[in-house]
Amino acid sequence: MIDRNYKVEIDVLITRAISDGASDIHLSAGHYPIFRISGNLVPLMNLAVLTPEDTMGMLTEIVTPEFKERFLQNKEIDFSYEYRERGRFRGSAFYQKGAVGIALRAIPAHVKTIEELNLPPILELFTRKKQGFFLVVGPVGQGKSTTLASMIELINRERAEHIVTIEDPIEYLFNSQKAIIDQREVGLDTRDFKSGLQAVFRQDVDVIMIGEMRDPETISTAVTAAETGHLVFSTLHTNNASQTIDRIIDSFPGEQQSQIRVQLAGSLVGIFSQRLVPRISGGLIPAYELLINNTAVSSLIREGRTHEVDIVIETGMKDGMIDMNRSLAELVRSGEVTQENALIYSFNPRGLERMLQS
Repeated sequence: MIDRNYKVEIDVLITRAISDGASDIHLSAGHYPIFRISGNLVPLMNLAVLTPEDTMGMLTEIVTPEFKERFLQNKEIDFSYEYRERGRFRGSAFYQKGAVGIALRAIPAHVKTIEELNLPPILELFTRKKQGFFLVVGPVGQGKSTTLASMIELINRERAEHIVTIEDPIEYLFNSQKAIIDQREVGLDTRDFKSGLQAVFRQDVDVIMIGEMRDPETISTAVTAAETGHLVFSTLHTNNASQTIDRIIDSFPGEQQSQIRVQLAGSLVGIFSQRLVPRISGGLIPAYELLINNTAVSSLIREGRTHEVDIVIETGMKDGMIDMNRSLAELVRSGEVTQENALIYSFNPRGLERMLQS
């Protein structure tokens, strides 16, 4: 039996993924290697179907022995992988049907600007606040980390501040410019999000970026940090602003929900929800919703009337708010996306249809 050189095979796959513009690589026993390109899964049928030995061999090449041992113990692990300074990947390894599966998400070496990402310029205003809580939300794979990175990089270019990121794993690598940026990886530099976030209060920090809020303790500490003079950025896997507010509050026991409502009403500065929609010309373009916390929104949060937040967004254009349907309608009218795709990504397809017909 011929010994396989999995290091070479990984190198070939990653080189091809970079040249093809793939956003993700999927390696799963019983399947061809698969790329995700412009949102579509593309199997590499000119290569061999992977075996359980192949996926374990590939994992061994891209994680450290310590991470492999942790994977064998826990049955799953998140990690980062840097390829010859040409590309960086966020990885997730897991077992499926008793064999190893690997998903690799490509992370561009260059942090794009808000303009380059086709995001609304108003996001720049949130990077210039001195304190508050700003969330970027959406399903997995919709560009949340990229949006946060562009906002952190803007602060890095503009202000002499101390920025600490807590990530699992570290994704974009920042080079300190005007700011000092310390990036901490869960499992390597800190035990967990909660521990890393509690430690920032002793680190003379101005800006905190939390890769993801996964538990009530992290959420509570993040809100407290925003209340006590820090500018805090984070993400949640929620669909829109109103659902995000409910998710945060519902993660706490009933007796604590009143307190977290008051804290969130006072510390929240905005919630940005985004979707990456297939572009007619190829690739993906963001559609988005933006909630800005004003007096009306703050009152709705405190009073538990988050179901009315959507109406405030729809009628809040003069305050800078952005409605998802209006964002999608503009993309359709400008010839960027098809009406069919816009309706698929809309929170309210019937409302979008009426908007496009008017």
